[in-house]
Amino acid sequence: MFSILISTMVTAILMGGLNAAGVKSGTATFFGVVGFIATFFLIGFLVRKRVAKVQNELQEIMMSAQARMNRKIQQFQSKPGGNIKLIQRQLEADQKAIYTEGLEFTKRLEPFKKWSTMMGRQIATMRLQFLYQLKEFEQVDAIFAGSGFLKGPMMMEPMPVAMKMARQYKNKDIAGAEKTFKRHIKWFRADRGTLLYGLMSWILVKEGELEKARDLLMKAKEATANDTFGANWERLSNDKPKNFSNAGLGEEWYGLYLENPPAPKQQRMRPNARGKRSF
Repeated sequence: MFSILISTMVTAILMGGLNAAGVKSGTATFFGVVGFIATFFLIGFLVRKRVAKVQNELQEIMMSAQARMNRKIQQFQSKPGGNIKLIQRQLEADQKAIYTEGLEFTKRLEPFKKWSTMMGRQIATMRLQFLYQLKEFEQVDAIFAGSGFLKGPMMMEPMPVAMKMARQYKNKDIAGAEKTFKRHIKWFRADRGTLLYGLMSWILVKEGELEKARDLLMKAKEATANDTFGANWERLSNDKPKNFSNAGLGEEWYGLYLENPPAPKQQRMRPNARGKRSF
């Protein structure tokens, strides 16, 4: 890594100069260590500023594109009689374009891997999420398979963990999904664990493990105070597993592509007091 190499060079030059000046070896070593640490953190600070600038640019692109999609949905909802299948295809095409652009954008972060030990994992995490949304699941599985020290995606947020669990479920590795859940859920306190609790309980229901699902939902309700878990617990307690629903978890849940989201709704026309239609 360039940052370590430069810091080592600075240390060597500093210690060499101090030794040449007749400074005691212990003092020279002390200032050499200080020089290494100061140089390393200075380089890290400068690199982080450059990286943040690129990441902010990507975030602005994503937010702008999402705003355009939201306006398109609002326009569709306000105009009765539109073709629902057509707007769904348009939105899917828009989303694909956004994620493809984001995936391509990550290439701009590649040069920073030479300067930051963690940049490789940050890039892998970003690519993982874009590839997942593009449904390039073979590449997603390859990223997870490449996990290791300073490799693979960072599992510091619930979504990448949920993506791994969802892929394990799809690959019929139920034990692996449960192991991933147990390993990571302890780090996500309160409502940060909502998506993982929802996913694991859904998997258990799909596998017919209703009693385990009920026990987990009780823990989820206490840990997150999310109403969805209480409602699902009641459904299972009343022998209605077919009514189990994670719809209350919103876009994050549907972003795992385990269930299809409801179609956008249009406003219904209704007659006003004069018999004319209003919206």
